[in-house]
Amino acid sequence: MFFYVSAEGSAQVAERVSKARALQRERFAQHPIRTNAEAEGELLDRIATPDAAGAKMLTEAAERMKLSARGYHRVLKVARTIADLAGADTVLRSHIAEALSYRRITHMA
Repeated sequence: MFFYVSAEGSAQVAERVSKARALQRERFAQHPIRTNAEAEGELLDRIATPDAAGAKMLTEAAERMKLSARGYHRVLKVARTIADLAGADTVLRSHIAEALSYRRITHMA
């Protein structure tokens, strides 16, 4: 059985990116930063805390992949951006999974 999946056109992708950038501008209007990539500390915790399933997945992946604190936070930042592109208020397990899929796996046991 085959399924046909239509890909998003470039106009649709551009629209999603534009909306995500506008969301980030609004989110950081009261801060000296402009993007999720620049968020750190308590601000990152506030904007990118994943749901329970996402937090569990990230914790387990951090142990398996031997992520440093920097690597862990980078995954959160990417996941927050993925959530923004999806129009989601909360970082979900699926966003964490996608962000982890972009990590280069070097030390899997």
